[in-house]
This record gives sequence, structure tokens and C-alpha cells, in this order.
Amino acid sequence: MTDSKQRISFKPLKWYKELSSSKGRLNSNAFIVEGEHAIRQIISNFPDQILELVSTTPLSSPYRSIPVRQVKEGQFHAISTAKTPRGIIAVVRLPVETYQDTLPDKIGDKIVLLEDIQDPGNVGTLIRSAAAFNFAGILLTDKSADPFSPKCIQSTAGSILSVWIRRTKNYLNLVNTLKQKDYTVFTTEVNGDQPPSALRQATKIILALGNESQGISDQLLKIADHRLGIPINRNKAQSLNVAASGAIFMFESC
Repeated sequence: MTDSKQRISFKPLKWYKELSSSKGRLNSNAFIVEGEHAIRQIISNFPDQILELVSTTPLSSPYRSIPVRQVKEGQFHAISTAKTPRGIIAVVRLPVETYQDTLPDKIGDKIVLLEDIQDPGNVGTLIRSAAAFNFAGILLTDKSADPFSPKCIQSTAGSILSVWIRRTKNYLNLVNTLKQKDYTVFTTEVNGDQPPSALRQATKIILALGNESQGISDQLLKIADHRLGIPINRNKAQSLNVAASGAIFMFESC
């Protein structure tokens, strides 16, 4: 239900379900965020990007300025992609430039490169960490998990719009373009020969994190300026999860 100021022409229910697929998101230029905490985070910083809300109950402040569609529990469960639906969904405008090969006008000084990181939970967590540690943008390869897939969005906890994102197979070209703009490339490896604190030696950085099992590609290693590693007790753990190690590196860059 909506009041007279919020009446709009809502889409068929199946349209919302289609936003769980990449094709559906691109066709509609929209994606879904679930859960009150994440939605409030986006409302606080990017209120104009929310197109509408879907809820099983009436909503009050801070949602009053946003069109709200109230649905039955069964309808909501049909739309939701969460194992435990949380009673509220936001339909958010998709940043279509995400899938372009051009860098933004305002690049920022700190960028994370995710090379073929395929687990959506890892990608979402790394985006959240990047936002928390004041990284400006995320570069992803086209083999990385789609940052606007439901599992990625859930892991970002509302931080998805806090950084610019580019997902492209031409990521190495963009890295070389950034190197020409005086960015320093730091790759991360199990046997990297420099500590995470080396990130503080450069003003403009690209922090590259590699595939969960294969690590950084040879092509990227060839253009890297530094190879970083985290000293750990290898008698107790051979390596760290990429999301955990990424958070450590990002913290050390501050």
C-alpha cells in the first residue's frame, strides 16, 4: 500500500525476482538490497539511488519519501533471495558504468584490484573493507563475481555504492593507464617479500588481490612494482582467506 503522494505504477512481481540475475539487472538498470541495516546505510548516503521499497509491513521514517510497495508474506518470500527473508527490500539504481572500460573522472588515491576472485562473499566483504578503509574504487576482472549479485550485495552490508566499481576483461589496460598516472602496483602473495606496511611508501596505490586458489596471474606480476606478504605462523595455517588478508593490507595502507 502507498499513500497518495507515493502512488506509482509497480512492476509485476516476477520483475523483482529477475533482478537476482545479471541479465535482469542490466535490462532493468536496477539491483536489490535486502535487510533494514543495509538499506538504512544506503538511505543515509545515497537516498536518490533508491527507486522503491518492498515490504510486508507499513513503513515510517526514514522511508517516507520513497515509494513503498506492501506485499503479502508469500509474495515477499517469492521475491527475496535470502535464506531468511528480512521483511524489506530496496530496489536500487544500478551504476551502469560498472561494466565499462573507462575510469571515472575522480579516481582517488587508493584502488583495490580483484583478479578473478570468484566467491561472491569474498568480493562483497572486500568491497565493504575498501569502503571502511577509504579506498576510492574497485577494479574487478570479468571472471570475478558480479559485485551486484545478491550474495555480494549481502556481504557489502550497504557499502556497495560507497566506492566506484569497474568490472572488465580489459583490467590490465586500466592498470597500465593508472601506472602512467603515477600509481604504484602492489601485488599480494603467500611468499611476498615485503610487509604490508610498504603500502605507506606510495601516495597513489593499486592493491591487487588474486584468485582464491591460483593467486595473482603472471601477467599482473610482470607489471607489479612491489610484492607484499603477511607473516603468519605456517605451522598452524598455510594461508589466510583473501577477504581476511585484504582487510589487513587495506588497514596497513592507512
